[in-house]
Amino acid sequence: MTTHNDTKLKKLFNLLQPNNVLTAAVLDENGVSRHLRRYYQESGWIEPLGRGAYKKPGDLLEWQAGVNALQNQLNIKVHAGGLTALILHGFSHYFRLSKETLYLFSPLQTRMPNWFTNYNWNVELFQKPTSFLPENTGVKELEIKDTKVNVSTPERAILECLFLAPQHADLVECYKVLEGLVNLKPRLVSELLSTCNSVKVKRLFLYMSEKANHQWLQFLKTDKIDLGSGDRMITESGAYSSKYKITIPKELAEL
Repeated sequence: MTTHNDTKLKKLFNLLQPNNVLTAAVLDENGVSRHLRRYYQESGWIEPLGRGAYKKPGDLLEWQAGVNALQNQLNIKVHAGGLTALILHGFSHYFRLSKETLYLFSPLQTRMPNWFTNYNWNVELFQKPTSFLPENTGVKELEIKDTKVNVSTPERAILECLFLAPQHADLVECYKVLEGLVNLKPRLVSELLSTCNSVKVKRLFLYMSEKANHQWLQFLKTDKIDLGSGDRMITESGAYSSKYKITIPKELAEL
């Protein structure tokens, strides 16, 4: 190895932090070529997750390491949302959890690299490309086990859960969570609802919030929320709310 390549090896060691992902894109930016990466791999200094990403040999990575690399190294607009975000904010006791699922939300047409989707993060991956809410509203950085990732706030996360309901989220569980969200920020909720393009989500949220009798509900700017027209059948053979024109599960209506 030349002195020049020794310098690049030192740079590699500085970049390759424990329990983190290092992408080929960042290595390329720092002058570590594909040829050098192959040499480092054969020498046992780096270990591939798949094509385009590496880690320290022997590291057992968790999902936040992968999401952090997507967000900060590849600039992919993706965030942990829905049920995942609510669990991270401390509301897991409202859900019947079996195998942990990582709920990721991203803009339409977003493609995840194979190294991320094929790696075993010990969670079930659920990616939802959607444009029903603006990309950045109600998304903030959260530190999880010393790794920073972008995560939905509770205000956005509950809307994402309702967006996935009833196919991928239970409406009664969503209501139980919403019932416990006593400290939502009315200004942020109003902004999210006024820019949300899902009539189903807006009607369900307002129905549940009214049912839970939250104090913050009176501070929402409901005049700026377009609830559309016509009925929405959320579930068949359920109970009908004439105010919000939605058919919901009977067990939810009877709570």
